[in-house]
Amino acid sequence: MTNTENQLLIIFGASGDLTARKLVPALFNLYKNGHLPENFVVLGASRSNLSDEDFRRRVVLESKYLEEEIKNGTSKAIQTFSGKIFYTDLGKEYDTDYSDLAERISELNSRFQTDNNYIFYLSTPPSLYEAIAKNICEQGLASEKNGWKRLIVEKPFGYSLESARQLNDGLHEYFKESQIYRIDHYLGKETVQNLLVTRFANSIFEPLWNRNYIHHVEITNAESGGVEKRGGYYDKSGALRDMFQNHLLQIVSLVVMEPPIGADAEEIRNEKVKALKSLRIMRDDKTLRENTIRAQYVSSMIGGKKVKGYREEEGVDPESTTETYAAIKFFVDNWRWADVPFYVRTAKRMPTKVTEVVVHFKTPHHHIFKDSGMNGKDNKLVIRIQPDEGILIKFGVKVPGQGFKVERANLDFYYSSLAETRVMEAYERLLLDAMQGDATLYARADEVEAAWEFVDPILEYWKTSDSKVYGYSAGVWGPENADELIEGLGMWRNPGANLADNPGFCVIC
Repeated sequence: MTNTENQLLIIFGASGDLTARKLVPALFNLYKNGHLPENFVVLGASRSNLSDEDFRRRVVLESKYLEEEIKNGTSKAIQTFSGKIFYTDLGKEYDTDYSDLAERISELNSRFQTDNNYIFYLSTPPSLYEAIAKNICEQGLASEKNGWKRLIVEKPFGYSLESARQLNDGLHEYFKESQIYRIDHYLGKETVQNLLVTRFANSIFEPLWNRNYIHHVEITNAESGGVEKRGGYYDKSGALRDMFQNHLLQIVSLVVMEPPIGADAEEIRNEKVKALKSLRIMRDDKTLRENTIRAQYVSSMIGGKKVKGYREEEGVDPESTTETYAAIKFFVDNWRWADVPFYVRTAKRMPTKVTEVVVHFKTPHHHIFKDSGMNGKDNKLVIRIQPDEGILIKFGVKVPGQGFKVERANLDFYYSSLAETRVMEAYERLLLDAMQGDATLYARADEVEAAWEFVDPILEYWKTSDSKVYGYSAGVWGPENADELIEGLGMWRNPGANLADNPGFCVIC
């Protein structure tokens, strides 16, 4: 097991929702399960006027996100853990002198012997990243002369290729690339990481993982909810920026990448960058029109209740053309994947919440059971990322009786079957990795920029009058013409709530 050194975690924007909802519960679970070092301290920093005790009550002692832990008899652990939590008020703005913050960090470092090892977690809007990094640096807090220093930044990392480059350049003025950890909570999910193991640790898959055996690859990210209270943010972002550019292209890179030389972070990240750079960028209007679809959900009845359409949501422009559904068909320009289409979609207000990767294998070249009922029942490998996490293989078996009637059967594995193994939540895994200096699951600067290079032309085309915005009723699997994207294949696999469900259902009333 990798050693976790003594350290101090400083969270900027600590009075915000993310700290109480995700970060502190993740840290508590790491503490409870013995993953934190002996000398570990959290210092919250934001513009709210709070004392140490006020902050502890807000994020630990009276937090609704830790209610179950307190009820389940862990109150002693909660009390001990809360003693590791401190707070400092930055004043009216983040772009200010950090001498008081530096003094507090120095005092906590000396008192708790955290060995000058600091992680700065920026749970703030990206517009503040550069200013915070500059002020940290001006106090000498980024220097690694004594102890290591790391900077974690949240998504969205940029709004376009140009803004991502500016953000990278701004951070690089104050921190080295090796110090910067760009977090994507999707990569903290066990089933996303298992893509690497499924591919590279199993000889039944890797030899088949190419254009000779794979017909096409399909990735679906569906959410049953709408934009909820995020309408103002979402209307400036949209499905392509919110999910596809970061989360889904990260998954694509793991599917597409070549075998790394080893399991070291940089070796894996090198291959992910190569994978993203091999995506064929669509630039002309005709290609973009034929290979991209965007749509918005409209008002509908679900479970007997009327559901608002996207343009009726709070904070959304009544004439908005922002997409809540995005489906993209693209190709990868390398030997392994030449001429294999990839289909990726993400959407709000779908029939169920699900994220999965489906690898569709080609039918045998010599098909001796032509009249067996296997037509359209290709072999599939389904990797379910959420919920009901697991892996499903669909293959043909003979139906008992005379003749050779073939039916499709399932072989499945579920993470829930590992009863004695506790699966870490995404933020637990990612925080622990950063504490140990493992950047495998964090995006590198060139990786972020490569993803934006692919997405930017799509966003630019969607601004033109040539690009249509379709509608789909809340609770169904997108607009009717979405299946037209899957040329000659019929339709998308519309998954059920459970991994082994027969696909195809939708909710319309």
